[in-house]
Amino acid sequence: MEFVHKSVLLDEVIDNLNIKPDGIYVDGTLGGAGHGKEVCKRLSANGRFIGIDQDEDAIRASTERLSEFGDIVTIVRSNYSDMVSVLHDLCIDKVDGITLDLGVSSFQLDTADRGFSYRMDAPLDMRMDNRQELSAATVVNEYTESELFHIIKNYGEDKFAKNIAKNIVIERKKNPILTTGRLAEIVDRSIPMKMKKQGGHPAKRTFQAIRIEVNHELDVLQQNLSDMIDLLNPGGRFCIITFHSLEDRIVKKAFREAENPCICPPDFPVCVCGRVSKGRMFPRKPILPSDCEMEANPRSKSAKLRVFQRI
Repeated sequence: MEFVHKSVLLDEVIDNLNIKPDGIYVDGTLGGAGHGKEVCKRLSANGRFIGIDQDEDAIRASTERLSEFGDIVTIVRSNYSDMVSVLHDLCIDKVDGITLDLGVSSFQLDTADRGFSYRMDAPLDMRMDNRQELSAATVVNEYTESELFHIIKNYGEDKFAKNIAKNIVIERKKNPILTTGRLAEIVDRSIPMKMKKQGGHPAKRTFQAIRIEVNHELDVLQQNLSDMIDLLNPGGRFCIITFHSLEDRIVKKAFREAENPCICPPDFPVCVCGRVSKGRMFPRKPILPSDCEMEANPRSKSAKLRVFQRI
């Protein structure tokens, strides 16, 4: 199966990166290289593009798609949490732009045996990096009811998390829950009929929550934003696309703290903490997909792009 993924907010990302032909740019979630290819088109022979992804299929597809750009491209199989060390190994200290697209790819959703989708019956997996041990099957069958409740409530923001967690534990005592179809069916039975008419598929939030837990998505994001901001040259820009409120909240908070890091009490006449602003959010509010894009690609509906410019 070909790695197909429609890049969300493509024009908006490219415009806001403000690409310099001789600059160095990093895509920490390379995927099928949709954003990456457009960056490479704008680079000269002196420019540099580094693509990072932990997904084996993405590495294969992006390597092929970016082959026409030759030596200006370097592709590394890793997590963007290792961006600083990846660049250090390439003798790069600073870059002119960074992009992250935090959504699960269309290819991952549409490839049944990856176990991301509640729409197709397949082994429960959801690992973005198939080298790691923790999978969705482990989470569903081995986490305590309390742990499952907190994951579904906090990461899925599902008000029926308690009922879903309880039913998962009841059902796994009969037989281990090893397929997406069985998990989706359990979730479906845990939600009142009148609520199923709202907000899409009943299993959507639970699958999102388990995927986030399996891949430690929010922890990785929260722990590495500051270091990535520090990688930027003056004037360099950081473009991040998020797909749900938890991610966006983390990004917004990190960008605000980088812009206004002062911890002095408000009544102090001058700053004495010595913390200096690293830059500014640019623009102030998130950039949203156009109506035209949302119609053409329904998966873009929840996307938000935030941009930070380094001083």
